[in-house]
Amino acid sequence: MKKLLKYIVLALLLMGALPACIKEKDPTAADLGLSIKTFFPTKVVAGQPMTINGNGLADVTEIVFPGAVSVTGFEHVGGEMIRVKAPAGIAAEGGKIVVRTAADEAESSASLTLGHTVISGYSKAEGAEIEGGEILSIYGTDLEFISAIELMDTDGNPLVIGDAGFYRKGTSEVKVTIPRKTIYEGTFAGKVFTVDQQQFDMPALAYKPASDGGYWQTVKKPVWTNEDPAGKGPVNWSGQYRFALEGHDGGNEALACFPEDVWNKLMTETFYLNFKPDESFDSYQIRITDGWWTSQWRPDDPSPSTTPDEIIDNGDGTYHIAINISSNPDYVAVLEVQHLLITGVGYVPLEIYFEEEEWVEGGHWETVRNAFWTNADPAGKGPVNWSGQYRFALEGHDGGNEALACFPEEVWNKVMTETFYLSFKPDESFDAYQIRITDGWWTAQWRPDDPSPSTTPDEIIDDGDGTYHIAINISSNPDYVAVLEVQHLLITGVGYVPLALYFEEEVFVPSNPGPKEVDVWVNEDPAGKGPVNWSGQYRFALEGHDGGNEALACFPEDVWNKLMTETFYLNFKPDESFDAYQIRITDGWWTAQWRPDDPSPSTTPDEIIDDGDGTYHIAINISSNPDYVAVLEVQHLLVTGVGYVPLKLYFLE
Repeated sequence: MKKLLKYIVLALLLMGALPACIKEKDPTAADLGLSIKTFFPTKVVAGQPMTINGNGLADVTEIVFPGAVSVTGFEHVGGEMIRVKAPAGIAAEGGKIVVRTAADEAESSASLTLGHTVISGYSKAEGAEIEGGEILSIYGTDLEFISAIELMDTDGNPLVIGDAGFYRKGTSEVKVTIPRKTIYEGTFAGKVFTVDQQQFDMPALAYKPASDGGYWQTVKKPVWTNEDPAGKGPVNWSGQYRFALEGHDGGNEALACFPEDVWNKLMTETFYLNFKPDESFDSYQIRITDGWWTSQWRPDDPSPSTTPDEIIDNGDGTYHIAINISSNPDYVAVLEVQHLLITGVGYVPLEIYFEEEEWVEGGHWETVRNAFWTNADPAGKGPVNWSGQYRFALEGHDGGNEALACFPEEVWNKVMTETFYLSFKPDESFDAYQIRITDGWWTAQWRPDDPSPSTTPDEIIDDGDGTYHIAINISSNPDYVAVLEVQHLLITGVGYVPLALYFEEEVFVPSNPGPKEVDVWVNEDPAGKGPVNWSGQYRFALEGHDGGNEALACFPEDVWNKLMTETFYLNFKPDESFDAYQIRITDGWWTAQWRPDDPSPSTTPDEIIDDGDGTYHIAINISSNPDYVAVLEVQHLLVTGVGYVPLKLYFLE
């Protein structure tokens, strides 16, 4: 009987230790009375946002902080959470938090600690030089309460960098990347600000913008990698993903034991968890706790439904989240004797890593064009002649289907607020040209004068290839922008053909960027031309050798000779309406082909290179078959096969 009683008690204890899967609100929670379960963070300064979790909180009218500081202005989030800012005047020694309703009160079991930021030094001494792109470190205690630093921009105006823009933020060190190009060149002392309105003067440093001799690159520094994701499996309120300080894993339960320097870094700095949702669960929830489930990093568990802004999509089916457990000193104290346990439900931990900035030597800055519309048929659409064919709209705002292109909201908003560029070509059938930017009903326009080479020659920029461009910023006319909320943006005037709309962006080009793609043909209408299906639409010819006008493109002799003698590349996209694809390079009469076998993912997988964006490429060198090259002296080059859409032909130079 005693043995039976012992097993019953053990079973009850184990049941109490295991949390439910995805926790749902208990409909009887209101009957549990008033209580504080947890609050976060456990160390605060005045003005610090914090949350209090518990039962019966919907009726709370007052919160009393240590030092008898009463707060009555706060936000209820249902009946189990309160959002509040820590008030000024909290007792230096800290203490319990009390919540009160009209008829009851409850006290927290844990104590609130009062923080106080102290800066002990910087990584650069007074008078030292620092260049844009370098990282400046700030040392001290309670640095997690630093909210911003203030520097100067190129014009000598304040340049404020909020904590969201810090490279790393910990309790004992904060790292800030100095802006590369917008920093003032000269010596000045910046300022550091904290959440509780403290202000510190930084040392006077000699700042200068970044040179073109290199750049900073963020790199991952993994400290643990899951070598067997399938074997270890997803978390399901389970304990397999345990980690410990070296020498503190008596039961040999930890997946990895970290040396002291790494463990201390995990305790004090931001690290990252890379993970993959498991398809056998409807959702996932991340809990960072200890080996005995007695404490946890924060009272709420990050999940895509509750904290979507914290879950970062890596673009390859995996995600990551930033973790800084130093924000909860009580939890850090528990980890002095317990494992760090990564659990929850519905995902597989893949990697724990830090992020660091590394300097890469060499390179330069370059202005690139990011086109958001390209005229795929300049000859067909023709020049403007006080006509309305070049209309553009916000997605969902083209009821008459008149717009040439409808832009997603983020692009449309950028067009409304930032400078964009119109690339165009004068039409030879007109004596001159004139550019008007108006709306679909011609009721308003960007500016009263129309740019033209005779009236605004300085605004018309010659691109050196027979085309020109002009900068447009319609935000300078709010009345016109207001009209575009309900009207098309219309590019009209007379005597020119619009070729592209684009933004300009500054990008850093490394000194050894590798081979550059040089396109010789681009498929401007993949949907219209469609996939190959043992068909003949993707034909190419030497200029002057396309009597039947069947070729998609005719190449000048130098390009054609290069195709015949050097390696070129075919970029393509598999078509979902086919089960597989097969690539054949033949001639217009199908009498010869590059090679006897057709490349495909099943027969030549090593030749099919994944470009990482849903497209693939293959290298082609037809000079390896002189008989086929000889046939192409009088025939088209035909790219065919089945199940894919050719996107472009290019060389690497």
